[in-house]
Amino acid sequence: MNSRWSWLVFAVGSFAYLSAVLQRTSLGIAGVAATERFGGSAAVLSSLAVVQLIVYAAMQIPVGVLIDRFGPRTLILFGTTFMIAGQVTLALVPTVALAVVGRVLVGAGDAALFISIIRLISSWFSGRIVPLLSQWLGNIGQLGQVLSAVPLAWLLHAAGWTPAFLSAASVAVLALILAVIFVRDRPAGVVDPHRATSWSSALVQLRHSFKRPGTQLGFWSHYVTQSSGTVFSLLWGFPFMVYALELDPVLAAGLLTILVGTGLVFGPVLGVLTARYPQRRSNIVLAIVTAMGTMWAIFLLWPGVPPLWLLVLLLVVVGVGGPGSLIGFDFARTFNPQRSLGSANGVVNVGGFLASFVTMYLIGLLLDLQNGWRVAGGQPSDLYALDSFRIAFAVQYIVVGIGVVFLVRARRSTRRLLLHEEGLEVAPLWVAAARAWRSRRDGRRDGRP
Repeated sequence: MNSRWSWLVFAVGSFAYLSAVLQRTSLGIAGVAATERFGGSAAVLSSLAVVQLIVYAAMQIPVGVLIDRFGPRTLILFGTTFMIAGQVTLALVPTVALAVVGRVLVGAGDAALFISIIRLISSWFSGRIVPLLSQWLGNIGQLGQVLSAVPLAWLLHAAGWTPAFLSAASVAVLALILAVIFVRDRPAGVVDPHRATSWSSALVQLRHSFKRPGTQLGFWSHYVTQSSGTVFSLLWGFPFMVYALELDPVLAAGLLTILVGTGLVFGPVLGVLTARYPQRRSNIVLAIVTAMGTMWAIFLLWPGVPPLWLLVLLLVVVGVGGPGSLIGFDFARTFNPQRSLGSANGVVNVGGFLASFVTMYLIGLLLDLQNGWRVAGGQPSDLYALDSFRIAFAVQYIVVGIGVVFLVRARRSTRRLLLHEEGLEVAPLWVAAARAWRSRRDGRRDGRP
């Protein structure tokens, strides 16, 4: 545990996840090119991205069961192979129907990577470094978004659709080769006592994971924090900045990297906070959601075209949601035994992507509806009008708001369970803060430092 080979496994796994994020986000910077290549409305374009997320989310629980049954290495190899096949398909096909097949393969392959590598971290490392490595995995993986936003966007503009997506697939090929050579499920000589020995035992572990309030808390934490940044980076951010805000496409692609940079800065900070204050993780999640909701309100209500500095600030605040969503996996880790961790992580990972594809599709639907009303009223078509985006983006308040309600309910159940099983009472934050303040005040009165 925590050996040099452990770090090598972590490095290769992180590169494999970076490759997965590159394949996942490649369509985000190609939204305009996809419209030109395949045609169709905003709803059709959103469906091309949504189908990938639907497959990704739908595969999370089956993948979690498969990890508990066969180990993470097998899932990493199969997942990377699927992504290669999907990107090659997308690079070569001429119709949107066949492009959907490619995105289905990408979504299925992508689904296997993150929770498999999270399981590898738990097998190769121990101690307080585990939540920090989970944050670093998310941050390193998001560099794949930088690759899609800068070099892939440049290659798409310079060389065209097919060379760009074949180049993206080649990164996955390299990840597959490295995983075959270096990745193992556990250190040599270590017997895995947690591997499910049959399908029935794996399904029993899944059922138990579902029932644990800590798993549900992780699901809703992931749900409320991840979706805003995913929706913006994966599909709607680029056309919004290019058409509604009239930014240069190169600048727009570069601005998407702010989401990644923010994660690199705040990810380690959140990792330290979750390790140091494990009983306050839900408070951290709610603080992140409140900040994002406030920033979106300021941006959407800004009179006229929002200035560039406000857009940058929005992307910074939304970018915190990426590493913030990883707190959900820390809930799964601490409230589930090792033997069912794959299933628990799969359940948690469904949350953010469920919210993402619902929001993504609703934004496309609202854009189409408003444009249809505009044309029916005798005005010229303007699918990506700024005012239309204001209304469409506001749908996040409904989707995320529902998640906040269920998060608070799951937190209440988790705290009751802690009190019943461990005798540990977690007081509300304001109560704990008042107690700490009184304790310090009394200490000063008694002459204590």
